[in-house]
Amino acid sequence: MPIDPSAVLLTDRVAVVTGGGSGIGRGIANGFAAFGARVAVWERNADTAAATGAEVGGLGLEVDVRDAAQVDAALERTVGELGPVGILVNNAGGVFASPLLETSENGWDALYRANLKHVILCTQRVARVMVAHRVAGSIMSVTSIEGVRAAPGYAAYAAAKAGVINYTKTAALELARHGIRVNALAPDITWTEGLAAIAPDPEGTQERFGLTVPMGRAGHVDEMAGAAVFLASDLSSYITGQTIHVDGGTQAASGWYHHPDTDEYVLGPR
Repeated sequence: MPIDPSAVLLTDRVAVVTGGGSGIGRGIANGFAAFGARVAVWERNADTAAATGAEVGGLGLEVDVRDAAQVDAALERTVGELGPVGILVNNAGGVFASPLLETSENGWDALYRANLKHVILCTQRVARVMVAHRVAGSIMSVTSIEGVRAAPGYAAYAAAKAGVINYTKTAALELARHGIRVNALAPDITWTEGLAAIAPDPEGTQERFGLTVPMGRAGHVDEMAGAAVFLASDLSSYITGQTIHVDGGTQAASGWYHHPDTDEYVLGPR
């Protein structure tokens, strides 16, 4: 059967995007809305939740997705106002330095809760709704390139992101019989308003990214949104249990980078 261009549309499907008040999450929420979805943004920051919710013509709910009771309440309201959820993006997350010899139990727990616990909570709760309403849905989680490579100084964060990748595979197998696909998106350097705000020299920073990324630049949130729309749509109807690296080639590069003087690929310091 030939591909129908309408297969990319998300018309009237209900999507939840966690951490959707800014950055990648906001880009994905806008992407879903552009393709016809009814979008609920779950975000800890009440102001950015409301702003993005209004931007996409959907819901903007203040939710700490690390808390099961808040997730349950947000899901109940989302289903009540928009309908049964058919798309979930576990995008919320956070990072801080956690050197192996210095990371406290509290630090480890904080990074686990910020990057893995909420994935388990939201996936389970939303999948239950999909099964109950017989919705063949799509769940995806935003992991990181750090989930597949060493991350010196960020061991706990990298371990949590690796956990997201493995959880994605297992959840995909368990939910396949219900018509629910589960995948992950793994970005590397993506230019967001948060990154721009902490960059002392935005132009110089972008230039340095061009040396480390094979495609010569940082990614844009809309490029993450494009991959998310694909995974949410019927165009990816036979894809599950996969992690797609939306990173301009850095995962494939595995240490190769553009020499600043010659632009030729080199491996390691030169």
